[in-house]
Amino acid sequence: MGISARNFFLKEEKIAIKEAIENAELDTSGEVRVHIENVCDGDVMDKATYIFKKLKMHKTQLRNGVLFYLAVKNRKFAIIGDSGINSTVPEDFWDNIKLDLLNNFREDKFADGLINGITKTGEQLKKHFPYQTDDVNELSDEISFGDN
Repeated sequence: MGISARNFFLKEEKIAIKEAIENAELDTSGEVRVHIENVCDGDVMDKATYIFKKLKMHKTQLRNGVLFYLAVKNRKFAIIGDSGINSTVPEDFWDNIKLDLLNNFREDKFADGLINGITKTGEQLKKHFPYQTDDVNELSDEISFGDN
C-alpha cells in the first residue's frame, strides 16, 4: 500500500501539527488549515487554490486564512494566503516559509517543517490581526485529507 495522505504522519505528529495550528490562532483572528492529498495532477498552486475555496477559507471575515497544501506521493506543496494576510506580510514572506519547509522536507522532517511554517505564519497573523474579544474560530483546526 505504501504512503498515503492519511498515514503520512504518525498520530503524534498529527497531534503536534494540530497544536501548532491552535497555537498559531491563539492570539489572532487568522485561520490556518493543513490539507494533505496523495497526488496533485497539474499545477500545485492551481490545486491549492481550488482546495482553499473548497474549504471555504476565502469566507473568513478578514480574509486572513492560510492553507498549507501537501501532495505526498509526488512531493508537491504550496502555501496559499488570502488577500487580507497577503496585503500585510512582507513581499517575500511566503517564499521564505516555502524555503524553510523545503529544507525540512529534504531531510524528511515533514512534521517539523509544517510546524515551523505554521508557527511563523501565526506570528504574522498575531502582528497584523490581533485577537478581538468577539473573535470566533471560523474554520476547523483539524488536518483535512483529499480523496485521491
